[in-house]
Amino acid sequence: MNQSERFAFLAEWYDPNASLLRRYELLFYPADGSVEMHDVKNHRTFLKRTKYEGLCLEDLFIGNKVNIFSRQLVLIDYGDQYTARQLGSRKEKTLALIKPDAVSKAGEIIEMINKSGFTITKLRTMMLSRKEATDFHADHYSKPFYNELIQFITSGPIIAMEILRDDAICEWKRLLGPANSGLARTDAPGSIRALFGTDGIRNAAHGPDSFASAAREMELFFPSSGGCGPANTAKFTNCTCCIIKPRAISEGLLGKILIAIRDACFEISAMQMFNMDRVNVEEFYEVYKGVVPEYNEIARHLRPETLRAIFGKTKIQNAVHCTDLPEDGLLEVQYFFKILDN
Repeated sequence: MNQSERFAFLAEWYDPNASLLRRYELLFYPADGSVEMHDVKNHRTFLKRTKYEGLCLEDLFIGNKVNIFSRQLVLIDYGDQYTARQLGSRKEKTLALIKPDAVSKAGEIIEMINKSGFTITKLRTMMLSRKEATDFHADHYSKPFYNELIQFITSGPIIAMEILRDDAICEWKRLLGPANSGLARTDAPGSIRALFGTDGIRNAAHGPDSFASAAREMELFFPSSGGCGPANTAKFTNCTCCIIKPRAISEGLLGKILIAIRDACFEISAMQMFNMDRVNVEEFYEVYKGVVPEYNEIARHLRPETLRAIFGKTKIQNAVHCTDLPEDGLLEVQYFFKILDN
């Protein structure tokens, strides 16, 4: 690897104390994982080049949010032509939709998505109304199977994701396989529809065919206006909160953790990907101030089968947060699925 290679981005950080958006040049050196930051307005160095383990090349794309020493930066543009040529040539976003028949296999499907080189940038479980379903399937209105299609897609929760990689639309369609699951088992036996689908309607997952379709469908599920889109699926009864932490997500452990949760006989009633800023994090963890943190080293000895023992690294990078007290379960679920989701 070229030791002097660097990638440059323009990034913004919202300063809550001054109520200002501050703009920085962010430099990333892949050879050693170091970062450097410059204050654009004041033309001065903000952060000297220093190693930072919480960032990798796959995190660097326009529109993504990255956390640098507790500052959540939004990458708004490439900082030079070299970076734009190297990293921006074929990056695409598309919609990945897990249908009601395959929600129980979400862990396995997400594992396949991660292993195929995609980055999941948004994720949310939803319940479609009939109106939302007809908007989504407007192109199939004249088809004989239209009513069956609408009935199926509204029969239970779905999982909508925005996924990113080079040639994402084409590569996601390839991973899905043919629309008819029976044909998929013959022509593409390793595809998602072959493994988890039943027929041409109950075929596990969906992906748009074109740039235009991808843009239209992503707008339905993740509105650019900042609206919530279709209703979330949180039940707010007999519940607890599990937070899968950033390091576990970036290391591609989401699918494995979801499989472990399901196999432990939990029902995942709602799921959503959040980008937390420091204010939200401090607000959420207020009740945990002064509480001794669990060490995952202890977890490995005392409870080697637990999520933290299997997927955690340190007392901070311990893969997941879970509600400590039964009476706090509902409060924490409400914080994410009622307060932050609005």
